Amino acid sequence: MTMNHLTSIQGTCTLVGAGPGDPDLLTFKAAKAIQAATVILVDDLVNDEVLSHARPDARIVYVGKRGGCKSTPQAFIEKLMITAVREGEHVVRLKGGDPFIFGRGGEEVEHLREAGIEAQVVNGITSGLAAVTSLQVPLTHRDRAQGVVFVTGHAKTGHGATEHPTDWKKLAAAAHEARLTLVIYMGVSGAAHIQQGLLDELPGKTPVAIIQDATLPTQRHVLSTLARMHEALADSGIGSPAIIVVGDVLKGAAAAGLEAQRFGT
Repeated sequence: MTMNHLTSIQGTCTLVGAGPGDPDLLTFKAAKAIQAATVILVDDLVNDEVLSHARPDARIVYVGKRGGCKSTPQAFIEKLMITAVREGEHVVRLKGGDPFIFGRGGEEVEHLREAGIEAQVVNGITSGLAAVTSLQVPLTHRDRAQGVVFVTGHAKTGHGATEHPTDWKKLAAAAHEARLTLVIYMGVSGAAHIQQGLLDELPGKTPVAIIQDATLPTQRHVLSTLARMHEALADSGIGSPAIIVVGDVLKGAAAAGLEAQRFGT
């Protein structure tokens, strides 16, 4: 087989969002993509039950990607994707939540495009939405929040890192002025620093919720105020993966009967 013929063989690649954890929240389009895949590259946070949609002969490769843990290098994952597509495989890159919300989906699409491969993307329910919904609280509310900001609490480090990490004081000022809900991903390890920055511009009484393992049977949450956020997090024992939500929309948690779970009691 000639090299020209090898390079002409093209499979497909689809980035699929597996949702926040509950396998019933997978979309029909995501299930169809998984059923059609011959190779599935799976992140750690994907519920194994989602893989029940895979065909029996599909090759399933676990490629890590969990905050705070040893992960498969991103460059290696991208190389696997490109190689498999060039070999004629139908590749699904299966990610927790949504591929384009802190899932490195943008990076992967760019690298695939540079290799001459146009990827498809199937959205999934992002954990920031699912977490607050599990408390029967909205992200926006006509009387309490006019918008929402999704932000990472874990800025990129090392080679190519941004020189401008999140300015929590400025973000808090914008949230206060524009009445925005803040949804912070990967913020548990930096909770004390985040709290300090937000308190520069937001009242200490601002409601906060921290939700771990959203939508799963193991879900836990703690309700607090911004002034007590780090203390409440430490007392609760909640760890990653967790979402931190800050804003007046959480006043609705009282109406949902969640007061008893405040501070983990």
